[in-house]
Amino acid sequence: MPPVPPPLPAIILDPIVRLALAEDLGRAGDLTTDATISPETKMSVVIAARQPGVIAGLDAAAHALHLIDPAMQLTIEKPDGSAIVPGDVIGRLDGTARSILTAERTMLNFIGRLSGVATLTRKFVETIAHTDARIVCTRKTTPGHRALEKRAVRCGGGTAHRYGLDDAILIKDNHIAACGSIAEAMTRAKAYAGHLRMIEIEVDTLAQLEEALKFTPHAVLLDNMDPDMLRRAVAMIDGRVVAEASGGVNLSTVAAIAETGVDFISVGALTHSAPNLDVGLDVV
Repeated sequence: MPPVPPPLPAIILDPIVRLALAEDLGRAGDLTTDATISPETKMSVVIAARQPGVIAGLDAAAHALHLIDPAMQLTIEKPDGSAIVPGDVIGRLDGTARSILTAERTMLNFIGRLSGVATLTRKFVETIAHTDARIVCTRKTTPGHRALEKRAVRCGGGTAHRYGLDDAILIKDNHIAACGSIAEAMTRAKAYAGHLRMIEIEVDTLAQLEEALKFTPHAVLLDNMDPDMLRRAVAMIDGRVVAEASGGVNLSTVAAIAETGVDFISVGALTHSAPNLDVGLDVV
């Protein structure tokens, strides 16, 4: 399992978390807490697991708490990347009740959503653990939350494909159609790319693969191929470039795909279909 990434830097977390808090606090703040809880009231609470899974998003949760009350701290018992079972204490909070209650929902939203991504990723990673293939996520992320969700994938043991359009050249079917051919698309890409810029090209037939390999891309994206075709594609590639499989991958199909010998398997479901992990805040 690869190492868990460090927390995201504040400059990335801050605008995302501020937007989430502002969405919840609206124009007048936390009316219920302000109306019912005196400023002097103290609380001790735990963030507890209701389901088994893998934790992620504690960096965002801690940042939300800090923005509500800079004096408050989240004491982490189960750091990001940890496997949890129902009843496990993930973190502890001691301090002003108003601060805890105001930050509660935003904190739990981040932990639940991102732990769901990490948990689903871990299931995919464990399903193909008997192979050398790696699970990668895609750009099918929640708008504005890509950095959080891609980190959550890494907490689950996966890795990231591109973070955005600006960190690699990935020639997909519509680029090829607009250029007129694989040859033209690859020729233009190679003329444009610098020596450190990777080029990957998507193919969905063995004939397209044969043509693409003539231009020696760094990687080929084998799209929507069944396991038999993937095995033939891997044999054609013969280790010359990185082989990545994609297209409708799920937990019932991923093992057969991994066993074909591909290097990577991209799974959009990690971020677009992961269910929230149920976590709650309990007074102790």
